[in-house]
Amino acid sequence: MNRLPIALLSLALLASLAIHLPAPSQAQDAPAEKARPLTDAQIRKLLIQESIEGYPGNCPCPYNLASNGSRCGKRSAWSKPGGYSPLCYDRDVTDDMVKTWRDGQATP
Repeated sequence: MNRLPIALLSLALLASLAIHLPAPSQAQDAPAEKARPLTDAQIRKLLIQESIEGYPGNCPCPYNLASNGSRCGKRSAWSKPGGYSPLCYDRDVTDDMVKTWRDGQATP
């Protein structure tokens, strides 16, 4: 039994697969670009998201939904004095909070 046709067929199959593989990206060869720093607005959104995720109930903010599907509104923790004070709106995040977050992200 002649194995040459099988070997040629295998080689042809491998060659056709190699042709269809994507070429390596030039970005892989280029030096890694430094990540752009987040804007104050992006940091505010992150802090709000972390605050909401850290709230143990399902009504941290007026715009969240209660377990029955209705808006939390005045039943939200944000709307009630005392207890939890989640960050819900951009205005809740102070410039000092943004600065503290930035300082915590700085790499020595």
